[in-house]
Amino acid sequence: METTVQETTVIIVGAGPSGLAVSACLFAKQIPHIVIEREDCCAPLWKRRTYNRLHLHLAKEYCHLPFRPHPPAAATYIPRDEFIKYLDEYASEFKIEPHYSHNVEAALYDEAEQGWVVTARNTKEDQIKHYKSKFLVVATGENSRGKLPNDIPGLQDFKGCSLHSSEYRKGLEFEGKNVLVVGCGNSGMEISLDLSNYGATTWIVIRNPVHVFPREFIHAGMYLLKYLQVSTVDSLLNSAAKLYYGDLSRHGIERPSEGPFALKLKTDRSPVIDVGAVSKIKAGEIKVLPAISTIKENSVSFANGVENSFDAIIFATGYESTACQWLRDYGGILMDNGMPENPAPTHWKGKNGAYCAGLSRMGIAGIYRDAQAIAQDIAEKVNAFASKQILI
Repeated sequence: METTVQETTVIIVGAGPSGLAVSACLFAKQIPHIVIEREDCCAPLWKRRTYNRLHLHLAKEYCHLPFRPHPPAAATYIPRDEFIKYLDEYASEFKIEPHYSHNVEAALYDEAEQGWVVTARNTKEDQIKHYKSKFLVVATGENSRGKLPNDIPGLQDFKGCSLHSSEYRKGLEFEGKNVLVVGCGNSGMEISLDLSNYGATTWIVIRNPVHVFPREFIHAGMYLLKYLQVSTVDSLLNSAAKLYYGDLSRHGIERPSEGPFALKLKTDRSPVIDVGAVSKIKAGEIKVLPAISTIKENSVSFANGVENSFDAIIFATGYESTACQWLRDYGGILMDNGMPENPAPTHWKGKNGAYCAGLSRMGIAGIYRDAQAIAQDIAEKVNAFASKQILI
């Protein structure tokens, strides 16, 4: 197998929204760089591992990348297909041409060269390629791989359909079936709604207290945070939700003791954006169940003693970063779980010219800030080096 080497100033690993944003910011500063992507397209998570009815959960003013806000005529909450179109147009506008189908197998810092050596496999041609750069940006995101629970007895014995939410597309294929959704975050709640709309008999596991709000409430809350303290906004949102929903504890949904934005700041747990699931829960069309006790071939037992038969189980149990599998020298930038080692607001910056984008758990707005900060920091280092060379 042929081995080639390519050198540049910055290597960006990942061509999702984070990688595209960093590339655009570097392009604006005329800094040479290469984007490496293991799939054969940009934004593969959005194109291949999201359900059809998905909309951005936050308003469009919080969901755009640097230099390209959504137009005034765009929907307040951008549909999945429109956001994919936006990302494709973004890549075209900023002349982003990733090295597609290149799976990064290792990235190491070379002390002698004071730079990064990245090894990638061209999966289409089965060739190894080496890259060298002064700077490395980890832009593979928080959602590299779906995370399945490993602590449920009997999961491997289930004979029905079992899948992660990243494999779910729409509820039509589950029409008339008994389906259990495990996980009550945004994906779990919206998939439950979709299943019910398509005629599936739907249950959802809600183990822990969770904040649930209409998306308009969160939009208003984010606006109010510009002017009011977090505790004040949280109090207003909770009071409004009680008036809007009534007592949800009667339907199996308990609220956390801390407010939604305070909890987000403390634990990174976001409130759930309700787009219709709660009304179906209140009407009994989606049934709430507590934690799973055990899974059998065709049924599931729960902590309250209930046992039901199911045709399918959908695990909306989150994602995980896989960056530490290929980034060999991740100390100083990432923890063992692939998330930033350094606290905000400098989480994006590591040692030896390593950076990470899109790992702040602050959504697309966080990507926007990370990309601009990374590009500015790299530009300052490049300019300082150039000035030093001129003096010499």
